[in-house]
This record gives sequence, structure tokens and C-alpha cells, in this order.
Amino acid sequence: MMIRAPLEQLKRDFSKGIDFTIMNSGEFPADPKTESVTSETSVAVNFKEKELAILGTQYAGEMKKGLFGIMQYYMPKRGALSMHASCNEGAKGDVTLLFGLSGTGKTTLSADPKRALLGDDEHVWTDKGVFNIEGGCYAKTINLSAEKEPEIYNAIKFGAVLENVKYYPEKPGTVNYDDISITENTRTCYPLEHIPGAKIPAIGGHPKNIIFLTCDANGVLPPVAKLTKEQIMYHFISGYTAKVAGTEMGITDPVPSFSACFGEAFLPLHPFTYAKMLAEMVEKYHANVWLMNTGWTGGKYGVGKRMSLKATRGIIDSIHSGELEKSDY
Repeated sequence: MMIRAPLEQLKRDFSKGIDFTIMNSGEFPADPKTESVTSETSVAVNFKEKELAILGTQYAGEMKKGLFGIMQYYMPKRGALSMHASCNEGAKGDVTLLFGLSGTGKTTLSADPKRALLGDDEHVWTDKGVFNIEGGCYAKTINLSAEKEPEIYNAIKFGAVLENVKYYPEKPGTVNYDDISITENTRTCYPLEHIPGAKIPAIGGHPKNIIFLTCDANGVLPPVAKLTKEQIMYHFISGYTAKVAGTEMGITDPVPSFSACFGEAFLPLHPFTYAKMLAEMVEKYHANVWLMNTGWTGGKYGVGKRMSLKATRGIIDSIHSGELEKSDY
């Protein structure tokens, strides 16, 4: 989940007191009688003591998202933009960022066999380019198959961790990715190097293309749109998508959702801080910004159908080839 630094570097950095310490209690509950604690699940950050305490949850994602929130606080203060986005790089060094909330395809679409993966979820954009905050990926495994998502499927090997999954009773040791009896939010965490062609260290140049992924359950948004400067600000601030099954507990049918900067839960500063930085960097480094609908087409949920992964990948290929950039809008 984090960049695995050499032991000597860890000893040096921790002796200077510049890192955060994570205390994860697993299922041991928080005390709701404690001030500011409202349930038995609590994730608390202390910037003064540089500590992150996690109580009452066995969801491993709290660690990576906790540290992401910390980066979202420090990076803008250093003039760098921290982003809830995946990132990959083409053979010519062209970098693409894919913003999106859970369930929009951020991890799946970034694992492109024709491009080098920098990371699937958390990056920082500086005046030198983009770098990954993490040392691996934390992907959904619901209905995972070698046919649909071979890169992720094959990344699950020795050194990877599976969460909330079950085995086939008749096939000991064989995982049943269709079994959602524990939760639909089944996950795997694997090192970046498990993806063939991953770029290590995960550092790239300035993005040529930025893609906002949204799962539109109303079937209104077009499959792809090229955004103007004003539209970039609007869609980034609004962060529209639909929560679908597998993103949160209790979600069975799509529910419209708005999350500023495609990651409101992780923003310790005002959303406008990040939106302003994004607009300035897009203009400075001449990036194209696109809005892609990975949700429903031909009508809303229950009427139309979900955009196919093949069609979505085809659109992204057209962005990378430069074909869509030359089109009229």
C-alpha cells in the first residue's frame, strides 16, 4: 500500500520525526463515549503528533486513505497537487491521469497492456511531473476474471493480499471472485511490480491527457466529451457519479453522488484549493481534459445498459492516439 523504502532510509527518516505512525487496531472498537467519537469505528489523525489511529474496522483501505488525506494536507502547501487519480504512460512518454470515484473504472482502465502503469489511485503533480504516493494497487475483485481484466487477475500471486473473498468449497485453495456473501467490496492489494510493464520508480512527466470518469446511472452524459476551462472547474468541483453495488455497504441500485474533486472524503482543505491548482496546471502544461461516462447508455439504469469495457477502452485508445483531439465538438 505504501512505498517500501530501504531499512536504512526508514531508520534515518523516523529518527528525524518526519513520518507518520499508523496504529491499526483491526476489529478492536473505539469508545463512543470519547469526545468526537460517534461510533465503534473511528479513524483519527493527529497532525501535531504525526499519528494516525484506526479503531473498529478491518477494512485495510483505511490505512492508504488515511495517509492520502495527510498528503492532501501537506502537498498543496508545498505547491504540489495531490490527486485521487490513477496514472499510466505511453511508449512516447505521454502521461494520462484518470480521476474517478470508486466503481467508475479508475483501476481497471489504468491497467492498460499497451501502457506502463504508474499507479491506480493516488498521485501528486509537481512542477517536475507526476509521482505515485503508493507502492502498489488496491483493486476490487468482484466478478474478477482472467478474460475481462487479465492484468489485475494475474497480479494476484504470492506477495498479494486478498480481502473479504471466499474459496470454492469443492476446489480448496481456488478463490471464488463471484462470491459476495461477506460484502460486495471484495479487494486485493498487490505490489506495483506485479503488473507487467509497471514503471518503477513510479515517476512520469506532465500529463498530456486528463480523464474524469463518471458512472452516470441516468444515461444522460455522452460516452466522451472534451472539456473547456470552465467545464473542467465545474466537473472537478461537482465530482458527479453514481454509487453502484460494491462501492459502499447497503448500495444495491445506483445512487447519484457528488464528491468534490472526485475525493471529497479525503480533502482537509477547501475543494477550491485543489480545483484552482488543477486549472492552473492544466493551462500551464497544456493538458487535454475529457469527461468519460462509464455508466449507462441507451437509457437510465433498468432501461439502458452499462457501457462495455471494450467500448470504454476503445475511446481511451482514440484519446491516446490523438484521433479524438482532432475531432470537432
